[in-house]
Amino acid sequence: MKKVTMYSGDPCPYCAAAKALLKTKKVEIEEFDIWKDPVKAKEMLQRTNGARTIPQIFIGETYIGGNDKLQEANRKGELDRLLSE
Repeated sequence: MKKVTMYSGDPCPYCAAAKALLKTKKVEIEEFDIWKDPVKAKEMLQRTNGARTIPQIFIGETYIGGNDKLQEANRKGELDRLLSE
């Protein structure tokens, strides 16, 4: 299973929804709170070409986007494939 990296913050209902979905997949999440870590906030901006909303999710080196894109990938059956590749 690939490593999942999530840039998030607290409180954030979209981050919570993304984490809940990933927990159902039994995925370990490397999570960075961008509100507490300005270095990771800058890293997120660079890796996402300027996306400022949270969460921002990567599966391995594949950029997924936010919670909406993660949920959509799951509905389409793409999430399991991305996690196992």
